[in-house]
Amino acid sequence: MELKDFDFYLPEHLIAQQPTKRRDESRLLVLYKKEKKIEHKRFYQCIDYLNPEDLLIFNDTKVLPARLFGQKESGAKVEVMLLNEVASGKWECLAKPGKKLKAGSKVIFPLGLEGIVEEDTDFGGKKFNLINIVESF
Repeated sequence: MELKDFDFYLPEHLIAQQPTKRRDESRLLVLYKKEKKIEHKRFYQCIDYLNPEDLLIFNDTKVLPARLFGQKESGAKVEVMLLNEVASGKWECLAKPGKKLKAGSKVIFPLGLEGIVEEDTDFGGKKFNLINIVESF
């Protein structure tokens, strides 16, 4: 599996920009695999599709708004998605273009932030050391 496997076109108008007023009115897609049929419902209707032995797991995680756009010293544009802070200032990230970012590569981000690639991760990402260069003076 590769990161590019998750890259697909999604029209802007289909992306919710804010939650519904009532959270249980959010959209629910019901897929009937055998019949190859799709229905569009509302989340409050999910009870109609659950059996007594089913397990329902709620994901209450928060999304970290951590998409950074910067450029290498060469001027090449770089996009970095921060995933997990593993130590103070050290982050596991997804990077685009990832193959072009080798260990030691420096990326300059707006607002005085600088990132140095330390190594590749086992999931195809990068480990970055992020430094606020404005505060370091």
